[in-house]
Parts: sequence; structure tokens; C-alpha cells
Amino acid sequence: MNKALFLDRDGTITLDHGYAHKPEQIELIPGAADALRRARELGYLLFLFTNQSGVGRGMFTLEDVHACNAHMLELLGLGDDLFADLCIAPEHPDEDSLYRKPSPRFIHEMTAAHALDPAQCAMVGDRTSDWEAGVNAGIRPIAVRTGKDFGESATVFIEKNAVAVFDDLSAFVATLS
Repeated sequence: MNKALFLDRDGTITLDHGYAHKPEQIELIPGAADALRRARELGYLLFLFTNQSGVGRGMFTLEDVHACNAHMLELLGLGDDLFADLCIAPEHPDEDSLYRKPSPRFIHEMTAAHALDPAQCAMVGDRTSDWEAGVNAGIRPIAVRTGKDFGESATVFIEKNAVAVFDDLSAFVATLS
């Protein structure tokens, strides 16, 4: 069975500038490219799993999200095939959605499609919805701080669900084998 990392975009791979919708707003977190390269070298399949409610809020379009993702891939310099698959959930948080985190549906679908071993998979992100998607899917939830502190409710979730916390993606990937 295969192993995989499911990765949030904003705040995990790129700096979270709040509703980034122009390619020039996309800025990599230092060390993210090296961390993704190392994870791939270790045999991990990589999946991008991102909520983009700015689309559902009417702030920008899905095409804007695709342009930002394309620019992120260009900045990473690891090829257009870096991610085995990606899930963009564009819905407003108040709308019904099959894929919006904390839904585990995307993770479940990719686990089945790619013969992934849930015990060797992790959901990496900087928000409770990311970690909750991991918990809901039965994979390891990983929190990355990327320069910010977590609020009280996030801290409670982390403690209650034994979420491992790292400074950033690089620090987490350094623990993988």
C-alpha cells in the first residue's frame, strides 16, 4: 500500500494572505519546496486539498484559484505533476458541500483510488478544519504553525485529538522516513 500527504495550500505551502486570488499574491513559505521534494523522494504521494470560500463568497472565480495554483507550482519548481490529485472546495462555509474540509470525502476517495494505507497518511494544515478532515478520514492530523499562534478552540482540538504540532511543513517532513 502507498503512503501520502494531504496538504492544505494557504498557511501550509504558501503564506496565508487571506483570500489570495491573484498569482502575484502567492508566496511560498520558506522551505516548502524542499519539504515537498523530500516527501516525494521518501515515496509519499502528494495531494492538494484546499478550501477556497472566496469563490463562494463572490470575491473571485475558480479560474483565479487555478491561476494561483499554477503560479504556486511554478514557484515550487517541482513539475506540474507534483500533486497526484487536487481538491478545491469553492463553496461558502454556509453552503452544502461534499468536499469542503472538514469533510473526509476527498481523502477517502483518494485512499481508495491510489491504494493508500491510512496508517501511512497525514493531513497537514494550519486550521482546525484541516486537522478535523484528517481525524474524520482516519489519518494522522498534523498542525503547522507557520508563524502564527493557535486560538483557544484550536488548542483544545489539538489536545483532545492528539494532533502533532510543527513549526512548518519542513519541520514535519524532517520527521518522516
